[in-house]
Amino acid sequence: MDSNQPASSQKTNGYTAENIQILKGLEAVKKRPSMYIGSVDARGLHHLVYEVVDNSVDEHLAGFGSKIKVLFHKDNSVTVIDNGRGIPADLHPEEKKSGVEIALTVLHAGGKFDKNSYKVSGGLHGVGVSVVNALSKYLKVEVKQKGQIFVQEYAYGNPEYPLKIIGNCLETETGTTVTFLPDDTIFTELVFDFTIIANRLRELAFLNPGLEIVVEDERQEPHTEKIFFYQGGIKEFVDFLNKGKEVLHANVITMKKESDDTIVEIAMQWNDSYTETIFSFVNNINTHEGGTHLSGFSTALTRVVNSYLKKKKVSDVSLTGDDIKEGLTAIVSLKVQNPQFEGQTKTKLGNSEIKGVVDSLTFDYLTSYFEEHPSVAKGIIDKCVNAYQAREAARKARELTRRKGALNGGGLPGKLADCQERDPAKCEIFIVEGDSAGGTVKQARTRETQAVLPIFGKVLNVEKARIDKVLSSDKLAMLISALGCGVGEEFDIAKLRYHRIILMADSDVDGAHITTLNLTLFYRYLKAIIEQGHLFIALPPLYQIKKGKKILYAMNDEEKELILKEIGTEGISIQRYKGLGEMNAEQLWETTINPETRHMKKVTIEDAIEAEQIFTILMGENVEPRKEFIMAHAKTVKNLDV
Repeated sequence: MDSNQPASSQKTNGYTAENIQILKGLEAVKKRPSMYIGSVDARGLHHLVYEVVDNSVDEHLAGFGSKIKVLFHKDNSVTVIDNGRGIPADLHPEEKKSGVEIALTVLHAGGKFDKNSYKVSGGLHGVGVSVVNALSKYLKVEVKQKGQIFVQEYAYGNPEYPLKIIGNCLETETGTTVTFLPDDTIFTELVFDFTIIANRLRELAFLNPGLEIVVEDERQEPHTEKIFFYQGGIKEFVDFLNKGKEVLHANVITMKKESDDTIVEIAMQWNDSYTETIFSFVNNINTHEGGTHLSGFSTALTRVVNSYLKKKKVSDVSLTGDDIKEGLTAIVSLKVQNPQFEGQTKTKLGNSEIKGVVDSLTFDYLTSYFEEHPSVAKGIIDKCVNAYQAREAARKARELTRRKGALNGGGLPGKLADCQERDPAKCEIFIVEGDSAGGTVKQARTRETQAVLPIFGKVLNVEKARIDKVLSSDKLAMLISALGCGVGEEFDIAKLRYHRIILMADSDVDGAHITTLNLTLFYRYLKAIIEQGHLFIALPPLYQIKKGKKILYAMNDEEKELILKEIGTEGISIQRYKGLGEMNAEQLWETTINPETRHMKKVTIEDAIEAEQIFTILMGENVEPRKEFIMAHAKTVKNLDV
C-alpha cells in the first residue's frame, strides 16, 4: 500500500481480517471443486471414479490386493470394491476418530505420506477419497478387517453416524467398498461414460501385471461387463496398441531396472506405420506432457541408432529422434517414490535424476540387443533411414511449394475466401467438401470473421502416407497453407490463422468418410490443433419440417419424432437433406453457420490410446480388424444411407 495515501482512503477500502474466510473441513472443496478435480463437467465427474480406484491400485502396489471391481448402478451411483487391507478402522491417537472417518473428511490425510505404508503411490498425485466425499450427495464406505465388517455413511461430506460394526467376516477377508452418488448441485454432467472409464481401467491393468480389474454397467440390460487382467504387463500393452499394424520384428523388446527406490520398465516395438505411438507413465499416472523420463528415453534411442549406423558403416547420415521414432510403439512406465510433477496439467515429470536412469538403461540394453539380434536391428535401421530420406524429400517439396508461393503467408490458396478480421481468436474457417456447397457457404457466411475453403473430393488418407506425400498432395497443401501454422518440422501453433476450424460435409456415408479423412490428418500431423480445442465438426440438420409458415429443423430421427409430438403430423411436409447443396444460403446460415443457432461438435482427445486404436482400425492397411469393428458396432448404427 502507498504510505502517502490519505488515512481516510485507506479506511474506505473495506478489506480487513474480517474479510478473510477460513474454509474448514471439506468446505474448500465444495467452494472450488475445479481446483481439486480439474472441472465439474464429465471429465471431473470421471475423475471421482479414478480417485477411488487409485486408492485400490495403491494397495496392490504395496503388495496387498489382487482384484478391483467397479459397478455403475441404475441411479448413476458407483461402487468400487477391492480386496486390499481396508482403510484402518481403529481410532487415530490424536484425532480420536476412526481412520476411516479421517480419510473421508480430512484433506491430505492418508497412508501415502508414510513410506512404511506405501513405497510408491499414484493416489498421492491426486486428491484422495475425501474430495470424492465432499463432492458426493451420498457416500457409503464398508471395510472388512480383523474378522469384522465396519460401515459409515455420509451426506454431502458429513458423517451420518460414527463408524460402526454391522457384522463379522472371515479373518482372511479384507478390503474396502466405497459407493458414492455425485452431487447434482455441483456437477454439470451426471452420467458416467462406461467406455471412457473402462479404457482407463484397462490401462491400469496393463500397468499393473497380476491385478484383475472388473467393470460392470448395471444401467442397461443385459449388463455390460469387461474383465482386464494382463500378466504380461506393458509388453501386452504394446501388443494391444500394435494390433492391426504390420510389425517389423515379432517380439516386443522389454527392459527393466531398479535403482534407488525407482523402477523403470520399457516395452517397445516398431511397425510399418509413419507415426510414433509413445505413452509414458509415472506411478500409473499418464504423463501426457512427458518429462525427464521421456527425455532420457529419446536421447538414448537417438544415440544408440546413430552409433550403430557408424559402427556398422550402414550409412553416413545423421538421424534425428523423429526419424528413429517413426513407426515406434513404446510404453515407458516408472514407479518413483517421490515424483515431482509440473507442467500445465501437472502431468510432466520434473525429477532431474530420472533422466540419467532411463538414459543408461535404454542405451545399454538396446546396444546389446542390436548386437545380439542383427536381423532385427537391420529392419529397424532400414526403416529409420527411409524415414530420413522421406523427411529430406518433404523438405525439398516444402521448399518447392514455398517457391511457388503456396505455403507461406503471402500466397494463400486461390479458393480461400478469407475473412476481414486479423485476430485469430475472432476468426473461424469452414473446410467445406465440394465447390457448389462451398459457394453456398460463401454466400451465407459473415465476411468479417468467417472464412471458407472448399475442397473438392476425398483427401489423401494420411494413415497410409508419410509427410512427403502429405506435402505433395495439392488438397492437403492448400488446407495447410490456409491454416498458416505449417506441418511437420515447421509446425507452429502460434501461427494458426483461425481459432475455430470447422469441418463441414454432407450428412451421408461419403460425407462421414471425408470428415474421417480430415480428422486423420489433424490427429496424425496437426494434433496440437485438437489438443488446444480449435477443431470442430459442423452438424447440419437431417430434416426440415414445415407446418404452415412454421419451419423447424431436426438433427436426427429422435429429434424429428419429438417435433412431430409438439406440433402433430397433420398438414406437415418433411424434407430429408442428403447434402449441404440442398439448402439455400439463408437455410444454411440459420442451421449451420450462425454462431447463435448452429450445432457443432468440438473434437477432443479424451483417450489418446482409444483414439490411436480407432484410427489404426478404420484407416489402416489391415482389413481384418476393420471387419471386426464393423461387425461389433453394426447394431448401434443410426441414420445409415445405403
